[in-house]
Amino acid sequence: MREISLDRLRTLVAIADHGSFAAAARLLHLAPPTVSLHIAELERRIGTALLSRRRGNVRPSAAGEMLVERARRLLSEVESTLDDVSRQVQGLAGRVRLGASTGAIAHLLPQAVERLRKHHPDIEVQIAVLTSQETLARLAQGKLDVGLVALPQAPVAGLSIRPWRRDPVMAFLPSAWRAPARVTPAWLALRPLILNDASTRLSRLTSEWFAVGGYRPAPRIELNYNDAIKSLVAAGYGAALLPHEAGAQQPDTRVALRPLRPALWRELGIAHRAGPAERATQHVLDALWELKGRGEG
Repeated sequence: MREISLDRLRTLVAIADHGSFAAAARLLHLAPPTVSLHIAELERRIGTALLSRRRGNVRPSAAGEMLVERARRLLSEVESTLDDVSRQVQGLAGRVRLGASTGAIAHLLPQAVERLRKHHPDIEVQIAVLTSQETLARLAQGKLDVGLVALPQAPVAGLSIRPWRRDPVMAFLPSAWRAPARVTPAWLALRPLILNDASTRLSRLTSEWFAVGGYRPAPRIELNYNDAIKSLVAAGYGAALLPHEAGAQQPDTRVALRPLRPALWRELGIAHRAGPAERATQHVLDALWELKGRGEG
C-alpha cells in the first residue's frame, strides 16, 4: 500500500486554512497545478472526495475534516521531532547514555552532572550501573555513548579509552579500632574484612596488595556497593579498602581513614566511540574532563 506523503497532507491543511487552491499555492510556494495534483493523489489514495468546491470557496468534506484534523497533529509532531533532533545536533539538548560502576556514580558522576546542568540543562544523562567489561561491551555495540572504566584495559576496536583520574585507595576502619598511622597487609589481614566482589577491578587490586605481604585473607562479606560497605564499617562489622576521591565528603565519624603502605591507587579512564562525538556527548565528556585535575597523580 502506497504511503501518504507529508507534503500532500500539508497541502490539504493549507487549503482548509485559506479556503482556496491559489492561496495554498502561494503559501507553500507551489505551482497551482502541483496543488491540484496533490489533492487528486490524496483523493485517489483515500477513495473519496476530500474537498467541497463551491464558487469562491473550498471547504473540507466530512472525510476531509477528519483527515485535516489528524494531519494537523501529525505535522505538528513531525515539526516537534525535527526540532528536538536539531537541538540535539546543535548540542542544546539530547540524551547521553553513560555506564559506570557504583564507585564512580557515588561521588564523581554527581559533580559532572551538576556542572552539565548549569550550562546545558536540557541534556539528559541516562546512567547504567555496570562493571568496566560490561560498559566496554555496550559501548562497542553502540548501546552506550560514554563509559567510566577501571584501568588498565586492553584496547577495544572502535573505542577510545583514555586515563582520567588516579585516586588513592584508603583503609576504612571502625574508629573504635586502634590502628597504625599507615595500614599494612600484615596488620589488616588479621582483621575482619568487607571487600568488593570478585567481578571488580578493585577486588583484583586489593588481592594483589595483600599478596605483596604474602596474605590471602577471606572477607566476611563481598559487596559491589561502596556506600553499603561504608555503612557496615561504621557499624563495626569490619574494615574495607576503598578509593577516596579528593573533595569527597568525610565518612561517618564512626569511620576512620588510614593511608596504605605500600600505597595503592584506583585508576579510572573515560571510554567512548572513536572519532568525533555528537555535541551532547561532547558536553558530557567536557564536564567529566573538568574533574580530571581533582584526582592525584
